[in-house]
Amino acid sequence: DAGSFQEAGVIQRAYNLNFPLHAVPASSAECPAWSAFSVSSPAVVLETVKQAGAGAEGRPEAMVVRLYEAYGSTVTAWLQTSLPVKEAMLCDLLERPAAQGCLPRGQQGWRLSFTPFCVLSVLLVLSQ
Repeated sequence: DAGSFQEAGVIQRAYNLNFPLHAVPASSAECPAWSAFSVSSPAVVLETVKQAGAGAEGRPEAMVVRLYEAYGSTVTAWLQTSLPVKEAMLCDLLERPAAQGCLPRGQQGWRLSFTPFCVLSVLLVLSQ
């Protein structure tokens, strides 16, 4: 077969197989479409969304989003969320904020730059 694993969407299909959506009974009322997060590049996988741990000193309202570049490419991606974020910053794997401070939020969200197979963690401080 012609084409690459990137063109075939292998990574997304593997996640769909291994982490299927679970249907939950709900009322018959119409619900608008909603997504907590989106990433602009198919090369970037949003792997984890979790409450921030001890590394985010004094930030109980913080969460961590961990993403990685899966295609072996250098890419810029935009992270968007519908959650009420007060500030966003890169952090290390122990969830300690990086020295460069807050990431500016643009119209498309937060601009993240990835090198091949790079893992980035973003600390999001939510408005209370």
